[in-house]
Amino acid sequence: MGEIVEGWFPGGNVGHVMKYARFLINNEIKYGIYEKDSLVELSGSYFNSCKKTLREYKIADVKLLAPCLPGKIVCVGLNYIDHAEELKLPVPDTPVLFIKPSSSVLNPEENIVYPAMSKQLDYEAELAVVIRAKAKNISEEAVEKYILGYTCFNDVTARDIQRQDVQWTRAKSFDTFSPFGPFIVSGINPDELSVEAYLNGELKQAGNTKNLIFKTRKLVSFVSRVMTLFPGDVIATGTPRGVGPMKAGDSIEIAVEGIGRLRNYIIAE
Repeated sequence: MGEIVEGWFPGGNVGHVMKYARFLINNEIKYGIYEKDSLVELSGSYFNSCKKTLREYKIADVKLLAPCLPGKIVCVGLNYIDHAEELKLPVPDTPVLFIKPSSSVLNPEENIVYPAMSKQLDYEAELAVVIRAKAKNISEEAVEKYILGYTCFNDVTARDIQRQDVQWTRAKSFDTFSPFGPFIVSGINPDELSVEAYLNGELKQAGNTKNLIFKTRKLVSFVSRVMTLFPGDVIATGTPRGVGPMKAGDSIEIAVEGIGRLRNYIIAE
C-alpha cells in the first residue's frame, strides 16, 4: 500500500523526459524545470502540486543545489557482480542495505572533505532513485507511480575505515560524503543506463545498469517492505567495478546517461 499525492509532474512515465532542479538565485532557493539551457521556475516544490511560472533563469546565472533534501539515503551494497568480485566479497542473495544520513548531502560543484581519520577516500559512481510519494509495501508493478525520477550519486567511502569496522556506517557517513544531482530526470528507463566516474577527467568507472543484480523496481519495492519511504528520499542503487582512491586537489565527476554530470572537488580536512 502507499499514498500518492497528485502533482503537476508526470512522475515515472517512460518516454516523457523531464529534468527537475533545485537552485539558488538572489539568496532564494527555488525549484524548476530545465528547458533549453534555462530553468523555468515552479510555483512550489515538485513533490507537491505545482505549475510553471513565467519566471525563467539561465543556468549560468544560478547555483544548482542537491535536487532534494532527503530524510534518508538508502544505499545498496554489492549490486554489481564485478564490484563484489573486486572487493573479494560474495554476491548477495538479497539486497544489502545501509543508510547514509541527511547530514552527508553535498551540492554539485562543492568540496568533498577528506577526513583526517581516513587514509583512503574512494569514489563510487551510482544511479540513484528519488521517491515522489509516501510508499510502504508496494509491489514491483506499482513502483513507477512512487518514483519522481533519477539522479547521479557519488557514494563517497572511507575505504580503510570500511575494512576496519564490522559495519559500514562510519565509513559512509562523514559530512560531504553524499554528493548528488545536478538534476532529477523522469521518463527514462533505469535498466539501461551507462554509469561512469571520471577522476581529473580520466575515465575510471564504466558500467551499465543492465548489469545490476537487483534492478531498480525490485529495489524500491524491497526497501518499501523494510521501511516507509517519503517524498525526497533517495535510494542509491550500487556501483560497478572500478572504484578507487581520491586525494586532496582532485576533481571527481559522476556521469549517468540521460541525466548529466555531477562534479565535486576534494579538499583536506
